[in-house]
Amino acid sequence: MKILISGATGFIGSRLCLLARQDGHEVVATGQRNNPVEISRGEALEHAGVSIMEGSLLDVQFARRVTEGCQGVIHLAAAQHESNVPDEYFRQVNVDGTRTLLDAAVAQGVRRFVYGSTIGVYGSAAEGKLDETSPAQPVNIYGKTKLEAESVVRGYSDRLEQSIIRISETYGPGDFRLLKLFKAIKRGRFPVIGAGDNLHQVIHVDDLSRGLLLGLTHPAAVGETFVLAGQEVMTTREMVARVAAAVDRPPTGLRVPLWPFLVAAIVMEKTLRPLGIEPPLHRRRLDFFRKSFLFSVDKARDQLGFAPRIGFVDGARATASWYAEQRLL
Repeated sequence: MKILISGATGFIGSRLCLLARQDGHEVVATGQRNNPVEISRGEALEHAGVSIMEGSLLDVQFARRVTEGCQGVIHLAAAQHESNVPDEYFRQVNVDGTRTLLDAAVAQGVRRFVYGSTIGVYGSAAEGKLDETSPAQPVNIYGKTKLEAESVVRGYSDRLEQSIIRISETYGPGDFRLLKLFKAIKRGRFPVIGAGDNLHQVIHVDDLSRGLLLGLTHPAAVGETFVLAGQEVMTTREMVARVAAAVDRPPTGLRVPLWPFLVAAIVMEKTLRPLGIEPPLHRRRLDFFRKSFLFSVDKARDQLGFAPRIGFVDGARATASWYAEQRLL
């Protein structure tokens, strides 16, 4: 089908565009090019035959233009990592932008709308194994506005088919979020902050992309919410050890207490954000060392036939190889 993928210059969106084309879909892509990474991803997509339409999804006319003739939409564009902007910015992009795109999709006769949400909606609800029925308790503005947008999407269920995918930590070739982790481990300079026993259930970007496309095409996805996460559950220490193996370095075994970093993050947030300065350290950046999530992926398996194929050992090696090819390590 002809599909719109928003957030196409993001890590997940750029990979999804390529895999959707491989599956035979006609891809319309929209995304921002505000930094060298986004510019590079846009150039790679255009080299592969995917053109990028640039504009604001808050612009009604632009939203209608990019959805024209499309049968499906996978909406990934979001405000996420910005830490020097007011809360209202997150609400405009994540909630109002989603509503504008939904209105455009309805006006243009789009059949199905897949919303890329986040496990961040669970926030502090981290007791036991989480699934689609677990209570949502977001603790930051990103998670709160993504949860609000989920509600907006469900409100359009009488006008178009919709599916919501809550995305776990994602990694793989093309990911710049974990680059610092790989580089620091490669250099032998990576300490584990805190006990290192919090849990990660990461998913490879190719597995996630397959799941998003199932949300677009599978009949059982209509009107449903799914959690997509990897099958493996690792502690931070285990994850660091496997990355170390992927970059051919022994783990350092260094560990430092969490509390000084947490205090520093709080101080930086309170002093720098009011000045419009992005703090070099903030609490969300420390979540890697302190938040622990365990997910059930039974619903996606049972209803969509979805199962991750790429284990973290193989995925980490592929990611390290990509970093090396790009001369990033």
